[in-house]
Amino acid sequence: MELYLDSADIDEIRKVSKLGFITGLTTTPTFMHRHGITDVDAAIIELSKLVDVLQIEALGSDADEIVKEAYRQEALGLDRKKTVYKIPISMEGVKACKRLTNEGFLVNIHLVYTLQQAYMAMQAGATYVCPLVGRLQDQGHDALALVEQCVNAVNYYGYNTKIMFSSVRNAEHVRNAINIGVHTVTVPWKIMKQLTENNFTTIGTQQFEEHTRLMTVKVGDAIRDKNPVVKIDNTIADCLVEMTAGGYGAVTIVNDKNEAIGFFTDGDLRRLIEKGGEVKHVIKQSVDLKKPLTIGVDELLIKAQELFTKHKVDELVVVDNNNKVVGLLDIQDLV
Repeated sequence: MELYLDSADIDEIRKVSKLGFITGLTTTPTFMHRHGITDVDAAIIELSKLVDVLQIEALGSDADEIVKEAYRQEALGLDRKKTVYKIPISMEGVKACKRLTNEGFLVNIHLVYTLQQAYMAMQAGATYVCPLVGRLQDQGHDALALVEQCVNAVNYYGYNTKIMFSSVRNAEHVRNAINIGVHTVTVPWKIMKQLTENNFTTIGTQQFEEHTRLMTVKVGDAIRDKNPVVKIDNTIADCLVEMTAGGYGAVTIVNDKNEAIGFFTDGDLRRLIEKGGEVKHVIKQSVDLKKPLTIGVDELLIKAQELFTKHKVDELVVVDNNNKVVGLLDIQDLV
C-alpha cells in the first residue's frame, strides 16, 4: 500500500521526505492558503523537488480548462511521470480525466462521496480515485463501506485504478485502510507520527535500555559531578548544605585521607530532630558512625543494583582503587 503525506507545510514535508519510504505528497489549495502560501506555482515547483511523486490540483470550469491547466502546470517544469493532477469529480472532470490519461498524464479523481462517482472515475481511466473518509463520517455516512465497495469494484472489474483512502483523522483510519485493502492512503503528519507509537512498545524499549545500561555502564560513569562529603568535625548544617547542593538524600563523612568513615541521611536528620538535636551540633557529637556501603568506581551498574536490592539502601558511596571517596550513587541514577 502506498503511503502519501497530506500537507503543505514545507518544514514538515522536508522532515517526512527523509524517512525514505514515503511514496509522495498530496496537497490542496486550502492547505497552501492555511500555511500562508501566496505564490502557488513557486510552491508547486519547490514541493516537486522534495518528494518522488507530487499530487496537485488542476481546476477548471470545463474539461478544456482542466486540461489546459494541467499542461500549464507541467510547463512550470514538472515531470509527467512524477506528477498526479487532482480533479474534483464531475462530468467535465471525468471527461478531462480521459483526455489527460490518454495523453500520458496521471490523474486523481477526488472529492468522491458515492460509489457511482467512483465508477465514473474508474471508467474514465483515473489513476487514483479518492473517497474522503473523515468528511463522509462527519456527515453520518458509512465511509468505510464506500471505500471497501470501491476496492471491490477495482478488483472485480480489473480497473487500472488505485483507491486512495483520504481525509484521515486518526490512526484507526490507517488501520481501517489496511484492513479494507486500499491501494494507497494519504495521512497528515500529526497522524503519521502516531503510527509507530504504542504504550507497551515504549515500556518494553525502556526496559531494554535500562537493562543494557546496567550491564554496560560503569558506576563511575553514572555518578553525578557533585561529590557530597563532610568531615567529622563539621556540623549537621554542613551536611544539609552538601545534600541540598548535590540533590542527594545523604552525604558521606570522610576522614583526612578522604576515606569513608560514616554516612548521614535525611532519615538520620529526621531522627535527630525527633530526639531534640540541633543542626548546629557537630557530626561526631550527633551521629552514630557506621561504615557506609561502598562500591568500586569500575564496577558495572548491575553490581550496584544487586547491592541496593540486597541491603535495601538508596545510596552507595563510590570509591576508587585506593578506597578514596569519589562520589555518591543514588538508586535513581540507575535509570
